Amino acid sequence: MRRILWLAIAATTLALMACGQTVSSAAPGDDQALTLRLGYFPNLTHAPALVGIKKGFFATALGSKVTIETHTFNAGGDAVTAILSNSIDASFVGPSPTTNAFVQSHGQAVRVIAGATSGGALLVVKPSITSVSGLRGKKIADPQLGATQDTALRWFLKSNGLSSDTAGGGDVSVLPQDNAQTLNAFKQAQIDGAWVPEPWASRLVIEGKGKILVDERDLWPQNKFVTTNLVVRTDFLQAHPKRIKALLEGLYQSVAYLNFNPSDAQTLTNNVVAEITGKKLAAGVVSAAWPHLAFTLDPLAATLKTSADHAHSVGLLPSVELKGLYDLTLLNEVLAAHNQPAVVGL
Repeated sequence: MRRILWLAIAATTLALMACGQTVSSAAPGDDQALTLRLGYFPNLTHAPALVGIKKGFFATALGSKVTIETHTFNAGGDAVTAILSNSIDASFVGPSPTTNAFVQSHGQAVRVIAGATSGGALLVVKPSITSVSGLRGKKIADPQLGATQDTALRWFLKSNGLSSDTAGGGDVSVLPQDNAQTLNAFKQAQIDGAWVPEPWASRLVIEGKGKILVDERDLWPQNKFVTTNLVVRTDFLQAHPKRIKALLEGLYQSVAYLNFNPSDAQTLTNNVVAEITGKKLAAGVVSAAWPHLAFTLDPLAATLKTSADHAHSVGLLPSVELKGLYDLTLLNEVLAAHNQPAVVGL
């Protein structure tokens, strides 16, 4: 599976490079009508995207000449494939898929232009599992092979002396699958737990009667780690800097709304998830999940580098050089306009 995923990414990357992906930084058409294709997930960890769309923060900042075309994904690998195949222009996505896209395109295809969310990923297990050693011989799910939670889970297991492999073998059988499938499998006792983002972690607790064994925040300095970035195709960034800056202004407004209106934000986010998935989250899920999340424009670049090192350690990624991944110039201009301190990349 890992080989197939990497080959697919490599193929789309080569196709883009052959077509001349990188363009001049000049933007003569940046005032013309434009469709911006934006990806995100129906997860609480993507609340800045959900709120930015629903409240109109992105649309207002971008203006009437820009049409936002939205695309939703279950996990980062799908979003990255869409970016590399020129199916979308930008996406909210986790650190592991971001790194995969950057490495496979030899540093050409994508740039991280902002952070969005820190935290909100947990390992939820059956109540009978009371320690990390109790994971031995168990089946643990996560959203997708090579994605952010998959990397975190495999690194955690390795750090605690437990092996896993991409075929589901080892001391702990890791089973990448769709989040909705994971919830059903957990309820039916087909798996023993899952390392998943919110709201799925809280759904496993509330609807599946599970318990939290690991809150990933506890594994990071100051309890901060990047869960969601905003990533844009490099050629789109170069061709439309004015529009990207406007998108970042909308993201600033969205993050501010989330941080200053937590009660209303929870209701709004739940409504948007329902519009995408067809069903509201159960009572108490959003309020239980919300304290696990922090919304920030800081991409927490050092934690992405650490995550990449973890992915390399567990065999999901080759040795990486991430110089050039971050382009935070436009974000820092937006922050300066709001008298906020600048953020840094790698």
